[in-house]
Amino acid sequence: MTTTISTPAADAAPTPPPVILPEHSGYDEARRAWNLAADQRPAAIVQARSADDVVGAVTLAAEHGLQVAAQSTGHLAAALPDLDRTVLVRTMIAGVEVDPVARRARVGAGAIWQDVIDAVTPHGLAALSGSTHDVGVMGYVLGGGLSWLARSEGLAANHVHAIEVVTADGRLVRCDAEHEPDLFWALRGGAGNFGVVTAIEIELLAIREVIAGMTVWPAAQAREVLEAWTAWCRTAPESATTAFRLLRLPPLPEIPEPLRDTPIVVVDGAVRAGVHEHADGVLAAFRGIGTPIMDTWGPMSPAGLVQIHMDPPEPVPGIGDGILLEDLDEAALDAFLAAGEPEVVRPLLLAELRQLGGAVARVPAHAGARGALEGSFLLFAVGMPMAPADGEAIHHRVQELLGAMRPWATGTVYLNFAERGGSAESAFPAATYERLRDVRGAWDPGERFVGSHRITPR
Repeated sequence: MTTTISTPAADAAPTPPPVILPEHSGYDEARRAWNLAADQRPAAIVQARSADDVVGAVTLAAEHGLQVAAQSTGHLAAALPDLDRTVLVRTMIAGVEVDPVARRARVGAGAIWQDVIDAVTPHGLAALSGSTHDVGVMGYVLGGGLSWLARSEGLAANHVHAIEVVTADGRLVRCDAEHEPDLFWALRGGAGNFGVVTAIEIELLAIREVIAGMTVWPAAQAREVLEAWTAWCRTAPESATTAFRLLRLPPLPEIPEPLRDTPIVVVDGAVRAGVHEHADGVLAAFRGIGTPIMDTWGPMSPAGLVQIHMDPPEPVPGIGDGILLEDLDEAALDAFLAAGEPEVVRPLLLAELRQLGGAVARVPAHAGARGALEGSFLLFAVGMPMAPADGEAIHHRVQELLGAMRPWATGTVYLNFAERGGSAESAFPAATYERLRDVRGAWDPGERFVGSHRITPR
C-alpha cells in the first residue's frame, strides 16, 4: 500500500523551482559541498526549501533527460560520480518537530545534527547523532549512522520510524513498516539510490547524561596504548563506544595549544548513561597507560558528544577512505602502526579505528538494508589537501594504509566512510544487494537518481 502525501493535480504541472545554471553568478557558491576537495559541477542546481521544490526538481530533470542527486551538506560529496548530466538538489528543508511523549522527532531534509540536538535536549531526550555537529541528518541516517552510543543502541538507521521521499515519478510518498515496506527497507542503508528524502521520523532516547571525553598521549606511546585498547575492546561492555586515533591536528587557534601540529595518540568515546558509576573502572584499562598529555573524561549531556572528536567545525577539503576489519592480532597492530607512522602521521590528518561489536553487530528484526556492521573495527584515514600538490600524496598514503590492513578486512565496506564511490555491491552481503537491486528496479528502473554508491536496478 502506498501513502502518497501530495501529487500534482492531473491537469497541472508542478511549479518549477528556481534553477541555478553554470552561467549564473550564484552557481559556484551553490555547488560547493562541505568537503571542499569535491569539485562538483552539476548541469543545474535546485535549492529545495520544500517538498514541492523537490517534486518540481525531479519533474524538471525528467523533462530534460537529466538525473538527480540529492545533497544536504556534502560530507560524502567526493564519492559522487560526474554530475555533468545531473540536477543537484540541495535539500534545505528546515524544521525539527519533537513529540516528547512518543519520543520521536520529524526532521526536515536540510537539518544538521546540531538542529536536532537543540530541539530534543530540552525534553531530556537524545538522538543517535554523528560525531560532529554539522553532519547532515539525512545522509548519515540513510547510510546507517554510527554514533557514540552505537554499541549499546545499534545503528541510527534502526531507529527510523518513517521516511518521506520523492520518487522517480514525481510523487511524495511516506513509507514505513506498513506502507511500502520494501522501499522503507531499502532507504535505510541504500542511501540516495531510490529517491530524494524530504523528511524522516526518528526515535529518540531518554538519556540525560553520559560519561564521555578523550585521553591524549604522545605519539611515542602509540604501541602501548593500541595494544591495551584493542585487548580491552574484546571484553568491553556494550555501554562503551570508543575510537583509537593517530592524529596530527593543524596549527589552528581553536585547537588546544599542546595539540597543535603535534603527532598524538587519542582514545575518545562515550559510556552509556545508567552505568556511569562504574565508568572509571570500565575505562581504566587504557586510561592508565603511560603518561597522558590530557584526560577529559567526565559526565556530560549527550548534546556534548558532537564536540569530543574534535572534527573540523566548518567546511574543509578532505581525501579519505575506510574499510571494515575483523579482530586485530599482533601482526595487524604491526601493520597499522607501520603504515600509520604515529610519530609523523603526515600527510594524513588522522588514521583511526572505531570500535564496533555489541548492538552494532546485531541485525534487529525490523532493520533495513544496513542493520548492522560486520567486523570488530572500522578503519578510516583522511588528509586535508591545503595545496593542489597535496592530493596525490594523501591519496597514496590512504590507499597504502588500507592496503596494509586488507588481510584483516571483512570483505564489505560501510558506505558512510567509503569515499571513493563506485558500486555499492561491496557494501552488502550478496542476498541483501540483490534485494536492493530488485527494489531499485521497481522504483527507479531508469536510474533517475544518482547516489554516492550505485545500486544497479534489475
